Amino acid sequence: MSLSKPRLIILVGPTAVGKTELSIQLAERLNAEIVSADSRLFYRGMDIGTAKPTLEERARVRHHLIDISEPNHTISLPLFQQAAQVAIHDINNRGKLPILVGGTGQYIRAVVEGWESPAAPPDPFLRKVLENWSVEIAPHGLHQRLKAVDPAAAEAIDPQNVRRTIRALEVIFTTGRHFSSQRQRGEALYSSLTIGVTRPRPELYQRIDARIEAMLQAGLVEEVRGLFARGYSPELPSMSAIGYREFGQYLLGRLTLEEAVMLIKRQTRIFVRRQANWFKETDPQIYWFKFEPQIVQNVQDLIANWVDSEGLALQID
Repeated sequence: MSLSKPRLIILVGPTAVGKTELSIQLAERLNAEIVSADSRLFYRGMDIGTAKPTLEERARVRHHLIDISEPNHTISLPLFQQAAQVAIHDINNRGKLPILVGGTGQYIRAVVEGWESPAAPPDPFLRKVLENWSVEIAPHGLHQRLKAVDPAAAEAIDPQNVRRTIRALEVIFTTGRHFSSQRQRGEALYSSLTIGVTRPRPELYQRIDARIEAMLQAGLVEEVRGLFARGYSPELPSMSAIGYREFGQYLLGRLTLEEAVMLIKRQTRIFVRRQANWFKETDPQIYWFKFEPQIVQNVQDLIANWVDSEGLALQID
C-alpha cells in the first residue's frame, strides 16, 4: 500500500511527568524509535540537569537528536526542524514507527505543523544593539519590552531565552510587523497522532522537587563546574537552561546553594505552566492519559488502533 504521508506518533506532557520511561516502553513494544524534541537534550556534557535518557536507556531503544552538538553551537529552530524531518523519514523508510517526544512546545509544533520561519534576514548591527540592551536592562527587562509590542510572541518565549527574545525584536523592528504573525503554518508533513500524559499538579510538583534533589545528589553542581572548566561561558544560550543557569550563578558566588535550589524549583514550576500553554488538556486533537499503572497498555492499544485505521502494518511484541 502506498502511504500518502509518513506516520508520526507525538508524545507530549510536562517535565517530570514520566515521558522518558513511557516512550521507551512503548518503543520496545511497537518496534519504534524515539526522536527527541527537548531542546535541552541536544548538547553533549549536559546530562544530569536535563534528565537526559541514560546510555542504558538509549541502548534499549534507538534515540535521535540527543548529544548532537557542543554547548557552544546553538541548535536553532529551523535546524532542528530539518534534523527531525530527516530522522522521521529515515525511521519510516526502515519500516519502523517514529515517536516524537518532548516538552518543548514550539519545537514539536514547528515539526508537526510545518512552520515556516519569518523571512527577515539577520541584521548583525541591530542584533548587537539588542544584545547590549539585554545586558543593560537584563533578560527580564528585554522580555518585558517584547511583551509590550507583541504579547503573543512574549507568551511563547521563555523570559530567560535571550537569543529568542532578541530574534523576535529583530524581526519586529526590521519588518514593522508582529513576530507572532509571521510564524507561518505550512502544510502538515505527517499523518500524526498526539498523545498527552498528565498527573495531578501536586503530584507533579512533588516529582519535580524529588528530581531536583536527585540531580543535586548525582552531581549537577560538578557537571556545571566541569562545563565552565571546559571553557563554556555561562552566557551561552545552552547554559540558560534551568539548573545550569542557577548553579552557574552559585558557582560565580551570586547565589547560595540553598537559593539556587529554591530558584530551580520555582523556575521549573513556571516552566510547567508555560508547557501547559502549548498543549492544553482541552485540545481535542490530543488524547490525554493520566499516569497510572495501565498507561503503557492503554496508550499502546490506542496507537495500534490508529495505525490499523491508517492501513499501516505494525509489529507488536
